[in-house]
Amino acid sequence: MRTVDLIHRKRDGEELSAEEIAFLVDGYTGGTIPDYQMSAFLMAVFFSGMTDREVSALTERMVQSGETVDLSSVPGVKVDKHSTGGVGDKTSLIAAPLAAAAGVVVPMISGRALGHTGGTLDKLEAIPGFRTNLGIDQFREQLLAHKLAFIGQTPEVAPADGKLYALRDATATVESIPLIASSIMSKKLAAGLDALVLDVKVGAGAFVKRQVDARRLAQMMVGIGRRMDKRVQALITDMNQPLGFAVGNALEVMEVSQTLQNVGPTDLTRLTLELAARMIYLGKIVPTLDDARELAQKRLLDGSGYRKFKEVITAQGGNPQVLDRFELLPNATGAREIASPRAGFVSAIDAEYIGQASAMIGAGRDTKEDTIDPAVGVILEVKIGQKVDAGGVLCRLYYTREERVEEAAQLVEDAFRISATPPEERELILEVVG
Repeated sequence: MRTVDLIHRKRDGEELSAEEIAFLVDGYTGGTIPDYQMSAFLMAVFFSGMTDREVSALTERMVQSGETVDLSSVPGVKVDKHSTGGVGDKTSLIAAPLAAAAGVVVPMISGRALGHTGGTLDKLEAIPGFRTNLGIDQFREQLLAHKLAFIGQTPEVAPADGKLYALRDATATVESIPLIASSIMSKKLAAGLDALVLDVKVGAGAFVKRQVDARRLAQMMVGIGRRMDKRVQALITDMNQPLGFAVGNALEVMEVSQTLQNVGPTDLTRLTLELAARMIYLGKIVPTLDDARELAQKRLLDGSGYRKFKEVITAQGGNPQVLDRFELLPNATGAREIASPRAGFVSAIDAEYIGQASAMIGAGRDTKEDTIDPAVGVILEVKIGQKVDAGGVLCRLYYTREERVEEAAQLVEDAFRISATPPEERELILEVVG
């Protein structure tokens, strides 16, 4: 078997066998296939796509490239939740505690920010003392004690994915739907899960811009899960404007606290309750999805989701008082108001521009090595459909360093569209797959 022949065949749109895909994954992980050949293969996949069989074979081989986490000693159905990445998307920090408070075991293996989208681990690490680098044994012990633990991808879990992800990032192949699907599902399936709820973002602030592509990605991931005997459901959700009002790590932790106390933004609360309900339903805590919705709502209203998050913050070395006293979180030293140039209705807020501006002042990273400033970000004062006066505040930019603030402010200003008439209402949850 020669690597060049497999690249040639994939370039021409042919289907590779499971053995041929295993040869490529093993060769690249083991160092016998060089970066330049794997880059060529990834680009061939980007343009020619992959069949469902190929994607399943790729995912399975990436799972087998390292250790799988054995959670059989933890009683209960293990359910995780994953988002494909959005701006202001802090749902994991709300849905996971709500589901755990309802009795679901939630082994949350999360990622970091890259580009304009936020990462769950970065948000958690804005909490002073919070540790996400738990060993597998500590992870297991915490699940037994608290039903919820947040960790990052360990080097032992799906190492082929870690290596391929870095290469995809450097070769402009991140947006390939088969590669996104296999990357997400290999990490999740190596983590000892029984079920998974996916939030597939679509729109300006998402990696996937078109609903037809989001549907294909959702179907592909649900299919991979089914073929591996896992229960998987996916929501396709709108990411044309930021989710909630806060964008930036410590700012989002503040909004998580408000939402868990039932005083959060309507869109964020609604989406999170639906994600938590599906986790509760797949976790077999109640017999129907409607019962699960009722239970998720109950765990929000009785404060047990909020208390669960505090309990987990304490267990992972963080200070739980940050949820009550926001001054204990990293705080920005400077603020800039962005005013509306004219009166009218907010007809669009480009989530990608808001995410890019936030990353520009230090809330995100361009490469994995970049350090994040947890204090900085953007807080929206209005959402799509709201009326504004000329000179009214659209949002506030929070920063700790002066450089690039002007550039970020201009980008944020460009993100808002003001029109004379209110826009048509757009659904937040567009489709359900699986």
